[in-house]
Amino acid sequence: MVEFPLMIKPPPPALAAPVIRSRRDFVKLSAGLTAGVSLATLDLTRHAYAAGTDRIRIGLIGCGNRGTAAAIDALEADPGVHLVAMADVFADRLAASRDKIKARFPDRVLVDAAHAFSGLEGWKHVIEASDVVLIACSSRFHPKFLRAAVDAGKHVFVEKPHGIDPAGVRATQEAADLAKVKGLSVVSGLHNRFDAGVRETVQRIHDGQIGEVVAMEVNFLRAPYVLVERQPGWSEMEFQLRNWYHFSWLSGDDVTQSLVHNLDKASWVMREEPPLKAHGLGGRSASFGPVYGDMFDHHSVVYEYANGTRLYAFCRTQKECYGGISDQIIGTKGRASLLNYMIRGEKSWDYKGRTPHPYKDEQKEFFAGIRAGRPLNSGAYMANSTMVAVLGQIVCYTGRQLGWKKAIASDFAFPPAGEIDFKTVPPVRPGANGEYPLAVPGKTKLIAGT
Repeated sequence: MVEFPLMIKPPPPALAAPVIRSRRDFVKLSAGLTAGVSLATLDLTRHAYAAGTDRIRIGLIGCGNRGTAAAIDALEADPGVHLVAMADVFADRLAASRDKIKARFPDRVLVDAAHAFSGLEGWKHVIEASDVVLIACSSRFHPKFLRAAVDAGKHVFVEKPHGIDPAGVRATQEAADLAKVKGLSVVSGLHNRFDAGVRETVQRIHDGQIGEVVAMEVNFLRAPYVLVERQPGWSEMEFQLRNWYHFSWLSGDDVTQSLVHNLDKASWVMREEPPLKAHGLGGRSASFGPVYGDMFDHHSVVYEYANGTRLYAFCRTQKECYGGISDQIIGTKGRASLLNYMIRGEKSWDYKGRTPHPYKDEQKEFFAGIRAGRPLNSGAYMANSTMVAVLGQIVCYTGRQLGWKKAIASDFAFPPAGEIDFKTVPPVRPGANGEYPLAVPGKTKLIAGT
């Protein structure tokens, strides 16, 4: 079992990815990794797109709503960007996405039949065909595809979450560290980091405008997301892959899927310091039927930090209930509302800058950095914030309190292990009534000793 310090900053791996057991290993491997990347490779990566009109070939892995939107934002961000390859498990979803993007950019969508890849292996061909890879598929695969793209020398935009279990989070951190050494951009889909209003609000918090942060309350409350009903003729695996958001082995459940955005902002406020421990409540009370898979429909997590600060985090996916996304930061001299870009207290303030467009702005900064030879790397926070979410999901499933160090060092990973194809038996199966088994707090055990 690999041990890490409090922050998720494990040392970058050697190219052969050996197990790192100590800081001594870190020093040796860091030196070897730096030496193993040639100066020629680094120079090529940094200067290939210095001219603002040079073509940048992008490829899309995952053609659902988020992937399609990310590709559109990328094409809007830079007139030299061309979409040249796409992959999705399902050909019909790929075709719909391509048609939608091509309607917006008829001259810059160059995805012919030979570069439209369906099935579970198509992602490999997208990486081969592209300079920049956009990853927005089932979350289970994000760390694996990210590492493969970095190994291939490609710049990467990867959607959140950056892992659905501790094993996946560690893999993401290793890939981000390697990208930094190779001079490649890795940009996270945690888009609030690119929101000008949130940036200024957080900076003012860091500058002491609300005093010492003593508590935070964050909410991500909405109706169920993208429900895909089973169709005649689908196998069990096809149904779960099409409805992937509602199966924990593919999505990680809603703390990692949705609440991760709020937890990322809270981690930012806390200067990336992870919590010491967490406990949580969760279950399903309103959303029943096979289409909901094995997901909980409500979660509440309490995180405790070393200085005594508490983070109270809530998410819900239920119909006809109060909804909204919010982040309230409470300090000794005032309070801040991150998404309202405002502070109230001894030094009240309201944001007066330009209207933020974080989804678009992240792509603009991504491609501007590539062209300027100043690659962006979200590794300083993307794995850390995701692990805060993973910790929260684990404590809701198990009903136990769990410490940060024990969680990040654990070997827990959602099954199944190894490669997945349409013949793989999904790790969860419906019962006689069509319902899928749920985690049972107090009985479900994911990490030894908890």
